[in-house]
Amino acid sequence: MGIRGILGRLSWGLGDQAVSSMTNFLVGVVVARELGVTGFGIFSLAWVTYGVVLNVSRGLATDPLMVRFSAVAPDRWRAATTSATGTAVAVGLAFGALSVAVGMTLGGSLGAAFVALGVVVPGMLLQDSWRYAFFAAGQGHKAFVNDLVWAAGMVPALLLAAGNDTVWVFVLAWGGASVLAAGCGWLQSGITPRLDGVGEWLRRHKELGSRYLMENVSNSGASQLRMYGVGGIVGLSAVGAIRGAELLLGPFLALLMGLSLVAVPEASRVLRHAPHRLARFCLVLGGGQAVAAALWGLALLFAVPDSVGRLVLDDVWGPASQLILPVALSVTGAGVVAGAAAGLRALGAASRSLRAQLFASAGYLGGGLAGAWLAGALGATWGSTIAMWCGAVVWWLQLRAALREHAATAEPKTEEFAAIEMRTT
Repeated sequence: MGIRGILGRLSWGLGDQAVSSMTNFLVGVVVARELGVTGFGIFSLAWVTYGVVLNVSRGLATDPLMVRFSAVAPDRWRAATTSATGTAVAVGLAFGALSVAVGMTLGGSLGAAFVALGVVVPGMLLQDSWRYAFFAAGQGHKAFVNDLVWAAGMVPALLLAAGNDTVWVFVLAWGGASVLAAGCGWLQSGITPRLDGVGEWLRRHKELGSRYLMENVSNSGASQLRMYGVGGIVGLSAVGAIRGAELLLGPFLALLMGLSLVAVPEASRVLRHAPHRLARFCLVLGGGQAVAAALWGLALLFAVPDSVGRLVLDDVWGPASQLILPVALSVTGAGVVAGAAAGLRALGAASRSLRAQLFASAGYLGGGLAGAWLAGALGATWGSTIAMWCGAVVWWLQLRAALREHAATAEPKTEEFAAIEMRTT
């Protein structure tokens, strides 16, 4: 487990997420400029809803794959990937049908956006599952190429959508290109997702999958409910303003998400080869991300003139720029959390990570809604930021407890092996 190998895998993770995040940033900018604050708010509701189903897919399919099949023999990885990608497709089909039904019931611009989301979501989830499967196998370059294919397909789709003032067209452009990338993943891997292996996959990984499902859904669900709540309390324009501020953190989020793709496999490798270094690895990982987020936030506050902001986000820039400080501090806290989360995943301490996530999600939602009630969009962002940092403390306390438990279970084995060695010499 050399430093050069770790850095190589990290660089592919960063490169892959840079492509993914910059593509999402481009989509956000185009939608914000074309649709204005209210239209961007509707698009953002579809966006955060996709985030929930994405985390359902990851919890049931790719999180167990990353934990249990990172750096294993190729035949084991292929067999696991067949079932994991099939599980992702099954989640997409189930949610797609539900989203179409809900959209048809709602009607209007919001309903049309959810119908469009239901059409494209199976391909989006399959594409995401290929990325995680490639990183589990240590083949980050394939994930990078796959995201390049999605980005290349999205450019003409956005050009066709530009000038259209309907939200659903942009949802189709955003998600439709994923079908091309999903097909590319099939060619890259030579693996065909199997729907008939979904039941067996869920049964075999029930212990991890059920807990990661609850953990992921509580995380993304809190974000989604906060956005719905802010929209109901303050209005859709406030949703657009918050999403605009988050969009400005896009380049840093590329770093955060890129590292998350490889953090768990790398933490698992550290645990196997040098378990005493896991705490230090998590501290460096989380601390580095927090520092990077803080620096990016300072750059946005003091180095970006209003003229540039308006050029990028048009009418969304004004309300979004007022939220940069609390949103940047929130993302800084998320970086701190990421280090502890990687360690807990590597240890397989699903119950502890679930406990931490439930606490953090409840605070994030409650703080955001209370803040929105008291002070609108600005209050919502500050309330969520305070909750994020409280949650970070809980995450690290859970990691410390899990490390102690792991050390306690490892020590008897070490003493036993030492005794055997003494008897045989």
